[in-house]
Amino acid sequence: MGSLILCHKKHARQPYVIARGHIRIYTLEELCYFICNNLYLIDYTLINRQLCEWIRTELQMYELADALQEELDNHCTEEDFILKILQQSTMYASSEIIKIQSILEKLQDQREVERFKLKADSLMKNGEYADAILVYRTIIDGKRDDSVGKPFYAKVYGCLGSAYGRLFLYEEAAQAYEESYKLQENEDVLKAYLYCNYHALPEEEYTKMLSGNSRYLGIDAELKEKRADIRADIEIGEEGKEIEYRKRRYRGIDKK
Repeated sequence: MGSLILCHKKHARQPYVIARGHIRIYTLEELCYFICNNLYLIDYTLINRQLCEWIRTELQMYELADALQEELDNHCTEEDFILKILQQSTMYASSEIIKIQSILEKLQDQREVERFKLKADSLMKNGEYADAILVYRTIIDGKRDDSVGKPFYAKVYGCLGSAYGRLFLYEEAAQAYEESYKLQENEDVLKAYLYCNYHALPEEEYTKMLSGNSRYLGIDAELKEKRADIRADIEIGEEGKEIEYRKRRYRGIDKK
């Protein structure tokens, strides 16, 4: 038999809104659930005085609000702030909180670029591709951390290419995959590079790129068998128009 969870009775009239994902939270349990399923995304949108005030006025949990306010006044870590909230909930056993604490501690020990990548990866998982692109680009455009090595940045470029691809921005995706392959040769990255170029380049230019390169030609022959089944292959009709609109909108060239 599963264990019962005793929930707090108070249900907020006005939700706490997390702008990313337009998430509305009404109870302490919902807040804890969001935290534990988005540990890599915890930032200023949650660790702030507005949340303390919401807990005070909407949930009427005055002691918790005061404790969180004190943590902020003392310039607490993200870990301390989050654990203070989770410990007030009856959703998690002490063993589960210890596991969560361990994850938070590992995040604190990681390099800044590694934490950024985990955040971007979580955004990708949630389907927030444009936001993921911004974080991946923060890593790439920032000061290079040589301690993580070329394979790390190759993965970042590969993930950036995937994020662009999900938005049908094939030209940008191809450029990202190319940079990834330069840092670390990978067959899957090369396939993705050619696939995106197939969509981004005029047919004549794409054919010219393949000519004389037996490896490219072999991969292209393999990709031809899959293109018909890939939804992103659609270039006409209403869906095609929507794709083009999204491209222009993202690139900031839609003048309407």
